[in-house]
Amino acid sequence: MSDNLVVGLTIALGGIAPALAIGLIASKAMEAIGRNPEAASKVQSSLILAAAFAEAIAIYSLVVALILKFT
Repeated sequence: MSDNLVVGLTIALGGIAPALAIGLIASKAMEAIGRNPEAASKVQSSLILAAAFAEAIAIYSLVVALILKFT
């Protein structure tokens, strides 16, 4: 396979998983807030932290793609 295809697949596959994870995290957070609105601030802080960890995986994928591209 060509280098550009490998880099493209790395970014694509590395972006799909975090996107799905963030969607699932947000969905569950909205359900939790809907069931218990008083706990919204606690749920929101956990939501932001979990989304940041999920987004870090996409950043790792970007770094790997850049390493593949420029080596």
